[in-house]
Amino acid sequence: MANHEKFNFNTLEEMQQKAQDLHTDLHFSTDLSPLAQPRRVGTKTAPNSMAVLPMEGCDSNTDGSPSELVQRRYTRFAAGGAGLLWWEACAVVPEGRANSLQMMLNACNVGQFAALLKKTNAAAAQNNGAQHKPLNILQLTHSGRYCRPEGHKSRPIVPQHDPLLDPRSGVTDTTPMVTDAYLDALTERYVQSALLAKEAGFDGVDIKSCHRYLLSELLASHTREGKYGGSFENRTRFLRQTIQAVRAAVGSDFIVASRFNVFDAHPYPYGFGCDREDMWKFDPTEPMALVRMMVENGVDLLSNSAGNPYYIYPQVTRPFDTSSMGIPTPDEHPLESTARLFEFTRQIQKAAGDVPVVGNGYTWLRQFFPYLGAANLADGSCSFVGLGRSSFAYPDTPHDVLTTGQMQKQKCCIACSKCTQIMRDHGRTGCVIRDSKIYAPLYQQAREDASHREHSFQ
Repeated sequence: MANHEKFNFNTLEEMQQKAQDLHTDLHFSTDLSPLAQPRRVGTKTAPNSMAVLPMEGCDSNTDGSPSELVQRRYTRFAAGGAGLLWWEACAVVPEGRANSLQMMLNACNVGQFAALLKKTNAAAAQNNGAQHKPLNILQLTHSGRYCRPEGHKSRPIVPQHDPLLDPRSGVTDTTPMVTDAYLDALTERYVQSALLAKEAGFDGVDIKSCHRYLLSELLASHTREGKYGGSFENRTRFLRQTIQAVRAAVGSDFIVASRFNVFDAHPYPYGFGCDREDMWKFDPTEPMALVRMMVENGVDLLSNSAGNPYYIYPQVTRPFDTSSMGIPTPDEHPLESTARLFEFTRQIQKAAGDVPVVGNGYTWLRQFFPYLGAANLADGSCSFVGLGRSSFAYPDTPHDVLTTGQMQKQKCCIACSKCTQIMRDHGRTGCVIRDSKIYAPLYQQAREDASHREHSFQ
């Protein structure tokens, strides 16, 4: 493990040399043709192998419908040329929202989502050719311990108590654990949301199970009693039954996906995918069994993630140059963080077989991302390469790469964590640097509001 360093590479050769010096298993290729390769997902086909990963804006209308900012964001993503658009977290129940402006699809606003999909698909075709139709996947979520459905007040819904996370998420000793009866009924809410997504024109839905939200924490609920805790069978029960129920409801021509945590970087008995003695050591036993279980139950598409962006090790989720306020700088080089994420994807793709897996961890690489992404696609380490924060900053990355063979350095995300900071400050988020006209004022306002709240509680 090496010291953390900010991005300082002027040439691809410099990055290759650093990767070699760090003894990472990072591969590079100057043949970018794999990025343009169409990809089969279930019964549908994505026009290329580049994806926009789900990046929440916290900026929908109060009823969950798409605001002007949401419409702007997805029109830009679609015009940018990615073959797969993985839409952001959409709450399946009001009390499960992470913020009062989180996206939420319901019978009253389904027409607004349908109109936006038509608009984004038109933008994709206009900018990338008449035959370019991206796959649109809607991420369905319940925020669990990070629920904050009204204002700035935490309303956590937890499957187990966690001595490390409880004090940071508004959970006290008297906070009740979510009941089995609530979870039993919640599956049907995922089914209802999936059916509405199909009605709106989405190509599929994601049963979100990452980043320590409710389903992710259920996977690690070793201390929970009853049918949703303890054994691996019980801890995976909710995800399994929900995948089965959604698949039965939507039919075979609709994609059922899951973006899930493969490694929590959290100690036993509160973390998933971690060695019981060393939380930093990955234990693939349960994560790979989970992959096989999801495939057997009809999942068409997978996307791995890791860590908890709300905790003190955000580099496990996304390597960065500058951390959010109050978060320590990690004792590892961002290329090491990237290599860990790539290895997770490599193992998941092997376990998933023909089911495509979307890789992540590419944003920090900036203009050199295409060379590592193409290498991973070429050797079968993944089926799509996904860009998260980078899509806020540089939504037309796929178009530029596929039409010019390169990215423009001055348009790249600089991994400054300001988009994350806005979320931590309960504001509406986007790229403060590359989209500054819109988001620099929103960043400043969120900082001022957060500071005012902090001082008012002192």
